[in-house]
Amino acid sequence: MKILLISFLSLFIAQCSKISQELLTMANGVGSVTTTPTTPPLTNAEVISGLREALQVGIKNAVNKSAVLDGFLGNPEIRLPFPPDAIKVREKALQLGMNSQVEKFETTLNRAAEEAVKEALPIFTQAILNMSVQDGFAILKGGNGAATRFLQEQTSQQLYNAFLPKVKDATAKVSLTAYWTPLINKYNAAVALTGGEKINSDLDAFVTQRAIEGLFKLVQQEEDKIRANPAARVTDLLAKVFGSL
Repeated sequence: MKILLISFLSLFIAQCSKISQELLTMANGVGSVTTTPTTPPLTNAEVISGLREALQVGIKNAVNKSAVLDGFLGNPEIRLPFPPDAIKVREKALQLGMNSQVEKFETTLNRAAEEAVKEALPIFTQAILNMSVQDGFAILKGGNGAATRFLQEQTSQQLYNAFLPKVKDATAKVSLTAYWTPLINKYNAAVALTGGEKINSDLDAFVTQRAIEGLFKLVQQEEDKIRANPAARVTDLLAKVFGSL
């Protein structure tokens, strides 16, 4: 009887040990399932770097699209029209049968912009690198075009001052004044007979401002693309920063 009791106790202890081991295994298994790795939160420095990178990508793509034949002329979104301040010149020139000269002038106006923006990339790039932002998260979460608008507000005057000499070189290169001067002379001669006001529009300023506006419009399109389309986030940093939205 004593031997039988000892055998029973041994079997009971072994069974309890087995159950305890199974419970421990299950507990460990449950713990491993509920433990998931967490992604480190973005820092403001990372956000700023991501915004700069997005703008650099946007600027590069914008210049590549616009600094080519028909980059401005063939794109109705950024095409330079006849200068609004001198629209009366256009109307009078058409009345005088100078349709060909008007068409050539408008074409050459856009050729000047296309030529000038070839020099824009290093200017814009340096402006982006110098960009300092206290709160990058505000721009990141500011919606479509927020980074582009910030850059535009901070650098437009600087870009204008740097861009204007390039435009002057470009307008000279494509002989813009060769088409402008006859139009102006014809118009001024006509209004002189009626006592009208003569016009001396600043073409270089007009081309400079419109070229910069056109580039920023293309940059915003690129920024919005990066915000909306994961495939447009061509670097790990862009994927991390804009993937957090």
